[in-house]
Amino acid sequence: MIFLRYESFGGYLRMYPVTAAIIAINILVYALDHLVLDGWLLNHGYFYSDPHDNYFSLEKPWRYVTAVFLHLDLAHIFYNMFSILVFAPPLERLLGHVKYAAFYLICGIAANFFSAVVEQSTAGAGASGAIYGVFGAYLFLALMKKTLDPNSRKTVYTILVFGIIYTLIVPNIGIWAHFGGLLAGFVLFYLYDWYWISKQNRRYTR
Repeated sequence: MIFLRYESFGGYLRMYPVTAAIIAINILVYALDHLVLDGWLLNHGYFYSDPHDNYFSLEKPWRYVTAVFLHLDLAHIFYNMFSILVFAPPLERLLGHVKYAAFYLICGIAANFFSAVVEQSTAGAGASGAIYGVFGAYLFLALMKKTLDPNSRKTVYTILVFGIIYTLIVPNIGIWAHFGGLLAGFVLFYLYDWYWISKQNRRYTR
């Protein structure tokens, strides 16, 4: 089971510095915004798109990124940070720190973009789009590569089933951002896998 965490605090920081940094940034931003700035960061950083105002966030493109690091309340940030804490480390180890950081950020941006494409008017914030991107990578490994062990594969399927049900039945959830992140993660990891295999084949044919 790749999702069981046995590392010490120091070991976690050394092995997964990008994941640890993501969690720290999210927590610091949330604390600063809610304890000091009275929601200023959220008001100026959440993603929104409307045909008559900031359509596709073209007027305020930074919101594609800032929204990934902003959360609405304690329950929101707790669930997302717990998901990152548990599920992100194996992907950081697999991709490497730099590629993983880029993967995470691109999935978060793609999730916001997808919600703007599907919905005429949308607004939201949170790391869940990027987190679903992480799940999308695992879904690719489970379905296409079949490299996950049985327990990890069952965990991925279970998390996705309950996540989709939760997304559909609970109001005010970014449904299309979640699906967009999942799709982005799946496609990005497919492209990464294709590139890696092509690189290996070129090396062996020289």
